[in-house]
Amino acid sequence: MPRQRLRRLPVLALLASALLLSVPPLVVAQAQPLSTQASSGYQLPSAALQAIVDAPRAPSLSLSPKGDLAVQMGSPSLPSIAVVAQPELKLAGLRIHPRTFSDSRFSFGNSLSLKSIADGSERAITGLPANLAVASLGWSPDQRYVAFNHIDSTAGANELWLVDVERAQAHRLLGGLNTVLGDGYAWLPDSSGLLVRLQPVGARTAPPADPIPSGPAIQSTEGDGQVRAIRTYQDLLGSPADAAQFDYYTQVQPAIVSLGGKVQPVGQPGIYLGLSLSPDGNYLLTQKVQRPYSYVVPVSGFPRVIEVLDRSGRFVHRLASLPLVEGLPTGNDAVPTGPRMVSWRADAPATLVWAEAQDGGDPNRDAPVRDAVLTLAAPFDAAPATLAQLGSRYAGIAWGNGQVALLNERWFKTRWARRWQIAPDNPQLAPKLLSDRSSQDRYNDPGMPLLRTADNGQRLLQFSDDGQAIFLAGAGASEAGDRPFVDRFDLASASATRVFQSTPGQYSQPLAVLDGQGQRLLVSRESPDQPANLFVIDQAAGSERQLTDIAHPVPALAGVRKEQIRYARADGVQLTAELLLPPGYDAKKDGPRPVLLWAYPGEFKSAATASQVTGSPDRFNAPSYWGPQAMLARGWVVLNNPSMPIIGEGDAEPNDTYIEQLVASAEAAVAEIERRGVGQRGKIAVGGHSYGAFMTANLLAHTRLFAAGIARSGAYNRSLTPFGFQAEERNYWQATDTYQKMSPFNYAGQIKDPILFIHGEQDNNSGTFPIQSERMFAAVKGLGGNARLVMLPNESHAYRARESILHMLAETESWLEQHVGKVPAAKR
Repeated sequence: MPRQRLRRLPVLALLASALLLSVPPLVVAQAQPLSTQASSGYQLPSAALQAIVDAPRAPSLSLSPKGDLAVQMGSPSLPSIAVVAQPELKLAGLRIHPRTFSDSRFSFGNSLSLKSIADGSERAITGLPANLAVASLGWSPDQRYVAFNHIDSTAGANELWLVDVERAQAHRLLGGLNTVLGDGYAWLPDSSGLLVRLQPVGARTAPPADPIPSGPAIQSTEGDGQVRAIRTYQDLLGSPADAAQFDYYTQVQPAIVSLGGKVQPVGQPGIYLGLSLSPDGNYLLTQKVQRPYSYVVPVSGFPRVIEVLDRSGRFVHRLASLPLVEGLPTGNDAVPTGPRMVSWRADAPATLVWAEAQDGGDPNRDAPVRDAVLTLAAPFDAAPATLAQLGSRYAGIAWGNGQVALLNERWFKTRWARRWQIAPDNPQLAPKLLSDRSSQDRYNDPGMPLLRTADNGQRLLQFSDDGQAIFLAGAGASEAGDRPFVDRFDLASASATRVFQSTPGQYSQPLAVLDGQGQRLLVSRESPDQPANLFVIDQAAGSERQLTDIAHPVPALAGVRKEQIRYARADGVQLTAELLLPPGYDAKKDGPRPVLLWAYPGEFKSAATASQVTGSPDRFNAPSYWGPQAMLARGWVVLNNPSMPIIGEGDAEPNDTYIEQLVASAEAAVAEIERRGVGQRGKIAVGGHSYGAFMTANLLAHTRLFAAGIARSGAYNRSLTPFGFQAEERNYWQATDTYQKMSPFNYAGQIKDPILFIHGEQDNNSGTFPIQSERMFAAVKGLGGNARLVMLPNESHAYRARESILHMLAETESWLEQHVGKVPAAKR
């Protein structure tokens, strides 16, 4: 059953900023220097920064299968800390809301309406539940209905609702969904009902969270001498009591529910990582978790059995019984043995497709064939057929028909990617190589194939009217910045003809091609002072029609000026950054201002790809509270996302010269700030989140370029992530010196400039345990440095509660203005 969550809808996103939310007003307080001791409660930033948090957020749209309608969904306000602090279970890598049998989430759609793509008209939907909270939605293949998952945490309800599109009327279909491990529903191919995940019926009692222990939790190894990489996962099972709770909250009963509400159970209750109907609707592919469980990996590594059932739930075929996977061979290209990435062939009635490693899953072995792609058609009683043999790892297929499909393969070690055109019904035909390039080469990215929704709901390649071509859409990266495009790709000649490209001065992103020639398109268009809005463009007629009218969410920042700047590192690598200037600021007249540099390093395998331009000067200057842009409201200059490439060409590992390259990039950025006259040394701060926080601590430890730093939710001691981090291929014992040199914890005594650490107390990101910030702060403090540690209650790796976001901004604003400088109010 596909996971089409609210945060991952294949939607036409109309976000002024991905993190701008509309919220009820609080009492406005001016920023004050915060005490070095524990504060008496949550603090508020200045009115200017609070206005950014309070700014309205644009709605999102989900396009119908025929492309002529959309569901428009309103975006909610930030939840309060009272909501975020609701009881939550942390089991097997999952975060579970126990009252609703759902994953813990706090962002829901709070309104629904129907919008015509033809003329932009909008219809209200009646009958919606009070306190609407939409977790996911999906169109029926025949477009007559829209299903949505409504979650009411107050009432403990997890429900499936239907919208009758013709009548624009909603009604509740049933309750008792379990959405812990996936969306609670998927449409049947004929639109006659839905496959649902239900809480098992019958008397069940939740196991106690903290029973009297029956004994110790014990782990052991087989001592086989094999080296396995085991990531530092969070929220793992820790006891038999945890395992009992995991069983209780993840058990589901698969069932089919008719449009009239009649429920037919399918198969037996179990813990299903996957449930998906074949395109013809006659079979159900299941991936069912088995014991023994693990204390060192999440549920994704637990044993599972992969089986096919018929529509009534009777057993048909077992594809595999996969063992517990506690670690893999060293390297980011390592995979488990046995079938993986198992799915249905989208253009066939009932054919399974999967990959199997031919090198034992170990990228360190020499092997001419790394992966085999296999297929097996109903009735599943023959030997699997080989569809392809690959020199690297299988990365999925876009299906079209029996003669055309696009197969992708990738190898992380070299950052190399290939795309092949294959004929699934004629595997004896030699594949045609369509693309063979570095996956980091943005300038030569051919784009991704556009897909259409077939009558049975499957997503297939969108062919031209004559059937001779498909359409590709991409970012259109170039030395002038990103200019999104659509190409008509001729299959016979393997040549592309450009049918649309965004023009300079605006950023038009194609969302759908509405005809078979590539002349009518649905695009999202924005410019530096105008947030994204939807337009239907008819290139043949030379006309366009605007469908939405989203205004600037923070009018006071409408005058922000953006420049996409280029400058060189000392070794000649070309770097890119987004220079944001506050409204009304002129460097020649006003002189240098305080500057906040906010970045996130990236690893590259070549200087050429690292030097490519990223981003676009034509995108909307979204006044997000999550990044550095909020300080523009205080009159600061912002250098956003400056390139911080860490390059390792050929056999060289990027991280072996991490510090040297990081410092060189920072020096180049500071020199460019000074050359442009917008800032000066002693008045520049550096900051980042996660790996950007790691960068920040390292720059303060190894340079005196910056007056202060902001490090949010980072990791600082790489011995606590011993089996790799980010793109690092080696474990701690293979590259001890690199791990040690990269760890700012080992150089805490060299941090002479003030550093603010902010971290969520319940961080669930692999490697960024809260103890990372706690120990780093203790080290800086104990060695006489100037540091402050803020631990946000009930927050994860990304902060969610309104009080937390406001407090984060209050801390940031106060710290920067105290240690770097203020811009007088009259000059803001």
